[in-house]
Amino acid sequence: MQFNLTLPLDVAEQQVQAAINAASNLLPSDLPVPPTYNKVNPADAAVLTLAITSPTMPLPQVRDLVDTRVAQKLSQIPGVGLVSVAGGQRPAVRVQVNPQALAANGLGLTDLRTAVVGANVNQPKGNLDGPLRSTTINANDQLKSPTDYNDLIIAYKNNAPLRLSDVARAVEGAEDTRQAAWAGDKPAILLNIQRQPGANVIDVVNRIQALLPQLRAALPATLDVAVVSDRTQTIRDSVADVQFEMLLAVALVVMVTFVFLRSLTATLIPSVVVPLSLVGTFGIMYLAGFSINNLTLMALTIATGFVVDDAIVMIENIARHIEEGETPLQAALKGAQQIGFTLISLTFSLIAVLIPLLFMTEVVGRLFREFAITLAVSILISLVVSLTLTPMMCARLLRAESEQKHGRFHQVTGAFIDRTIAAYDRMLQKVLRHQPLTLLVALATFALTVLLYILVPKGFFPQQDTGLIQAITQAPQSISFTAMAERQQAAARLALEDPDVQAVSSFIGVDGSNATLSAGRMQIALKPQAERNGDLRTVMARLQEAFGKQDGLTVYMQPVQDLTIEDRVSRTQYQMTLSNPDLKVLSEWTPKLIDRLRQVPGLKDVTDDLQDDGLQTWVEIDRDAASRLGITAAVVDEALYDAFGQRLISTIFTQSNQYRVVLEVQPQFQMNPASLGQIHVPTSTGAQVPLSSIARITEGKTVLAVNRLDQFPMVTVSFNLAQGASLSAAVEAITAAEAEIGMPASVETRFQGAALAFQNSLSSTLWLILAAIVTMYIVLGVLYESYIHPITILSTLPSAGVGALLALLISGTELDMIGIIGIILLIGIVKKNAIMMIDFALDAERKRGLSPRAAIHEAALLRFRPILMTTLAALFGALPLMLSTGTGAELRQPLGLVMVGGLLLSQVLTLFTTPVIYLMFDRMSRRWRGMREARAGSAP
Repeated sequence: MQFNLTLPLDVAEQQVQAAINAASNLLPSDLPVPPTYNKVNPADAAVLTLAITSPTMPLPQVRDLVDTRVAQKLSQIPGVGLVSVAGGQRPAVRVQVNPQALAANGLGLTDLRTAVVGANVNQPKGNLDGPLRSTTINANDQLKSPTDYNDLIIAYKNNAPLRLSDVARAVEGAEDTRQAAWAGDKPAILLNIQRQPGANVIDVVNRIQALLPQLRAALPATLDVAVVSDRTQTIRDSVADVQFEMLLAVALVVMVTFVFLRSLTATLIPSVVVPLSLVGTFGIMYLAGFSINNLTLMALTIATGFVVDDAIVMIENIARHIEEGETPLQAALKGAQQIGFTLISLTFSLIAVLIPLLFMTEVVGRLFREFAITLAVSILISLVVSLTLTPMMCARLLRAESEQKHGRFHQVTGAFIDRTIAAYDRMLQKVLRHQPLTLLVALATFALTVLLYILVPKGFFPQQDTGLIQAITQAPQSISFTAMAERQQAAARLALEDPDVQAVSSFIGVDGSNATLSAGRMQIALKPQAERNGDLRTVMARLQEAFGKQDGLTVYMQPVQDLTIEDRVSRTQYQMTLSNPDLKVLSEWTPKLIDRLRQVPGLKDVTDDLQDDGLQTWVEIDRDAASRLGITAAVVDEALYDAFGQRLISTIFTQSNQYRVVLEVQPQFQMNPASLGQIHVPTSTGAQVPLSSIARITEGKTVLAVNRLDQFPMVTVSFNLAQGASLSAAVEAITAAEAEIGMPASVETRFQGAALAFQNSLSSTLWLILAAIVTMYIVLGVLYESYIHPITILSTLPSAGVGALLALLISGTELDMIGIIGIILLIGIVKKNAIMMIDFALDAERKRGLSPRAAIHEAALLRFRPILMTTLAALFGALPLMLSTGTGAELRQPLGLVMVGGLLLSQVLTLFTTPVIYLMFDRMSRRWRGMREARAGSAP
């Protein structure tokens, strides 16, 4: 069940329990286990998988030790949410009946079941309470071992006891013999450990690892407890890489600041903002309950280039006044007063672009909420520091120009900056003389942005290399459990032969994820990236080639992701569903669609979960013949269930656990359909007759399982993307394929999981960007008390989009949600250039009476150095992300690529287009004002 994100999960839990209670009267009275449910977070996969094996101890005994000692201890660790055991093998007493011997003694399976159930009971018996003492009443009413059951007298024949061992045998075994798990090539019990929601995954795994030596010491020496997969290893590596990248970004930003300010003291002042902002952000994150993860660390890395911006603008303005001859204190007071409003405008307009992310209600909004808040908090703290601490440090630490002694580096860099400003001045004057051409360039930039957005391939999230591959195995639907086990083990051996594979765990059997015996699961753990011979795609291609050589088993693989929204275990990474009230319609059209999709170049591993090719043994009851003997269909069903259904008929209770008693016929009678005819059923007179005397037994095809969506039959079509293919192209191709084959309108198709979220993100992306622009316009309009100037500032945005989209297109990277976030951040960064220019120009017009052209020209020259500094600081803050190659780099690279590409191009364009657009809107404003005055003057 999947609920809307707006519904609190606790409320949903109450609704589910109420539905179960309401349906309890409709459930079978002998249901072995009542319906249960668990709250599941798709992102909370097992953080640690343990395999318990033994070369000598039977697996049911190993499972008993796991249940009573290991799992309980692990469940008590703080932060552990769920410990699930895979591999079946729960200990049980299996009563295996010889139906021929039972019938020869005039008994049926029902008689034997009744005898066992009556002989093994465990009920309260009361107590005796005398004048002086009280005693509890107990009895030997439980049978606890196979020997006890074998000695059980089930009837008397010819005045002689007939014991269970005469017609059956009771043996120690597993409760479900049609489940199995392996660690490598060894039979194993697998423990999948999940964390509690909100728990620190690193702390949880550390506590588990610390407990393992104690657990091993408490278990028999023949048991081996091994870690098969540890999800935190890649998380630790990723966090370490991001920490390095963050420190590198800080170093690069400080270097940029030093090059422009040419003073260690002056460089120290804005550099102090970085640790103060980050430490303050960590405090807010702690109070808000945020964790250190890939997204928050990306936000902090990007923040290193943002948080110094305000301080750079502040100290550059103060340093300029000092260079003009003012004292440090006068310069600090005047500079802070002059630039304070500009900093507020810069900060709040940047935070404004993050606001739409906070109100996104879909899964993507939930994922990026911590990212947006972390980044916004760090920027806000940097504003406070820049308005307070930075001017104070400038007044105290900077020296007057007459007191400073400049070295060779100061002279060289100063001369270079002066020459750069002079060159910019010459180019700007040419641009101002050809304003119409510049406006055409601005319009062309906007058109190119739209064109590039259409052309660039689109995706949802980058594919991470977490070092884990999930594989789903599929055999012919009529395969037996024994044959499936052999093929599953052969596939695991093939995987282990790959030099880059570290460990393999696998499972077969019917459980919550596998609907039939013909499906299995494997988890393939790869060696660390530094020890591999190829990347993830190379390893998967190599494994796929190896699996392709195995007959009778198809293996579907997909990499395990840290960021996932899937709510089901699927064969491939993307899914779509077909639903219709009539299963026959789905059986007709699903193969047609599969055949067409397998011809699409961008798709691979196309498959479906239609389970309509299984074998069944059909028991055709002759109701007339059965009625003459007093045999009902219910009697036949009971006999068949007793014989072949692994029926749980009784429970053995001990102090530490409870075990089931399972009834079945002996294995040799479960091999072929002819055995059904040897099952005897009781007549109304008590005689036993073979089933073959009242029924005809045939074989045929059947549907093994029917999945449902909103109560209608459903088939899931799964697919992976071919190398170089984009999800956007795949979605379009699938939609076109549906039309080509003439899929009837009665078959409802919809994408699920990541493909559905991608579809939703396509429709919401443009709205998200538009909402960011509108929010920023409102904030700027309030700050400037103008309708025109915010438009001038926002006119710089297309240049950022062109650079970002070109960078993606040239590098062959998809525009995914990480890239979209980068573009939204660019919207906030690029308009800083315009704000710094326009603020100064407006001030020069109002206070000094300069003409608009002179004011914007002077503003562009005076603001050139801080614009260049802040842009380069943001660019170098993003550069480590773009160049990252470590664990988790797939998530960080698109963000860095978008920001670096956008900043490089926008830096060049906005320095020239902003003054021209400013003058254009000034002329328009004057013309409108003149028209209003003329209309007012002509009014009577």
